[in-house]
Parts: sequence; C-alpha cells; structure tokens
Amino acid sequence: MSENDLIKLYSGRILALAADIPHLDRLSDPDATVKRRAPLCGSTVTVDIKLADGQISEYGQDVKACALGQAAASIVGANIIGCSKAQVEATRDALREMLKSDGPTPPAPFEELEVLRPARDYKNRHASIMLTLEAIAEAWENAEKSACA
Repeated sequence: MSENDLIKLYSGRILALAADIPHLDRLSDPDATVKRRAPLCGSTVTVDIKLADGQISEYGQDVKACALGQAAASIVGANIIGCSKAQVEATRDALREMLKSDGPTPPAPFEELEVLRPARDYKNRHASIMLTLEAIAEAWENAEKSACA
C-alpha cells in the first residue's frame, strides 16, 4: 500500500470518527449480546441491544478494532437508536455491496458510511468494517428467539 493510498484510506474524517465512538458503555440488562471477531485482523466488537416497539431502544458496544472498524462502529453507534430491524439489515447489506462491488451508499441515517468507500479495494479490511452491523443483526435475531422461547 503506497503512502498516498494510506492517506486516502485513513482520512482525517475516519480517524476523527475512530476517536469518538458513542455508546461505549455496555448495557446491564440487554435483550441480547453478540461478540463478533474478524479472523484475519483480530478486530472484535461486542454489542448489547434492547428492543422496544420494533426498534432499538438502548445500545452499548465494546470496540477493539482497527481505525476502519472503529469508524464504522462510531457511525453506526451515533445513528442506531430508534432503528428497525429492516433498517439494520438494509444498512448491513448496502455496506457489504458498497465494499464488495462499489454499490450505492448505505441509506439514511447511515449515509456517512460512505467515508469507508476507499476501503473497497482492501478486501482484508472488509470484515472489520462489517463487524458492528453484523453483530447488531445477529443480536436482533437472538433477542427475537429469546422472546419466543
């Protein structure tokens, strides 16, 4: 990776997002908790969610990831309260397509994930970027299963 590529990939905005991750306090009584790990780089994210009326009502996260994974967690954390399962899944799928095949920017309120588009050429970074949304989607599934049990 050239120095110019690194500057583009690790922009000032990405580094600022990585330094200011919201909801870093874990929840004491979540409806579900999921820990996900990116095997290639070792990044890990643990998310706690509480659901009410079909939306995320409370959210907590523990993020131990590279700057790109931290930036994704920051953007998601800033916008996740009040989101529905459909919004989470649509954002996860759009982010994956943006990284994989230069697809469209993820939908509002997560459009700032566009800042991660330069990472599309670095497939080894994709798993870390995807961790938070994948963990939230899995936690939602687990919360629904628990509610039915």
